[in-house]
Amino acid sequence: MNKAGCVALALAYALGSPAMAQNDKMTPIATPAQPAEITLNTGPLPGATVQESWHSQYNSVFARNVTVATLTPFLPAAGKGSGAAVIVAPGGGFRTLSMENEGWQVAQALADKGVAAFVLKYRLNQTPADMAGFERSMAELFSGTAKRPPPPPDGAAAYAPQIADARAAFALVRARAGEWHVDPQRIGMLGFSAGAMLTMATTLHGQDAKPAFIGNIYGPITAVAVPADAPPLFIALAADDPFFGNSGYGLVDSWRNARRPVELHLFEQGGHGFGMYQKTTTSTGWFDSYVRWLGMHGYLLNGRQM
Repeated sequence: MNKAGCVALALAYALGSPAMAQNDKMTPIATPAQPAEITLNTGPLPGATVQESWHSQYNSVFARNVTVATLTPFLPAAGKGSGAAVIVAPGGGFRTLSMENEGWQVAQALADKGVAAFVLKYRLNQTPADMAGFERSMAELFSGTAKRPPPPPDGAAAYAPQIADARAAFALVRARAGEWHVDPQRIGMLGFSAGAMLTMATTLHGQDAKPAFIGNIYGPITAVAVPADAPPLFIALAADDPFFGNSGYGLVDSWRNARRPVELHLFEQGGHGFGMYQKTTTSTGWFDSYVRWLGMHGYLLNGRQM
């Protein structure tokens, strides 16, 4: 495969899309209507000069240059909620957000199961305003190899704006728990790729966020120091993930050594960024397994009910 092909493949994985997907061209679009979106109180991204924009790719919708964090509720039908809630953090390398595939669609699917879900549009690292410049910046990031750099030694500092956004999201849901029929003690977090990094950083460094349960979907699973009160952890990863499929299972060992609940689903195939895309690989079943896991832990309306 030539360099251009390698870059295209890496971009496909990085932006949360199946490598063989069609419509891979990034096309600028107008900002979608989001009438339920709530602005969080973390303020504008310090030093930001480029404003938020949106584009379509892989029959899905992405945001970039997010400078102001928001939260969008997806609530169960009246009388159908379990009282549990999930903060959903899409991925995109902290440069873009897969808002549809790893955000809205996930949240709606959870609401349909009786779990209130809230899509976190967190602040991102700045990228060029024009689409051509953005494409070049992503090509430079992923050229030559599909490997990710190692996690930063200090996640609290590296992801400080995003952790602040996650903390604000938890605070908002707890403040409006009565209105949204949510139990303040039963709010978890589910993240994809970079969103999984944020989920782990929020768990380890988020102070008052304190998620009751967490999900790491194709994020890094290297070892960490686990707090004594670490929440139950669900992990889904494809063995052929080019970024995190060959880095061992230290995170699982860390949770087990701390005697905290952890469940790992390692799919033979699926690549990176499968999200809610329907693929022929068994990775498509991750969501059903996640819902069963929620039920096992008592977060569905009728316990183990699907």
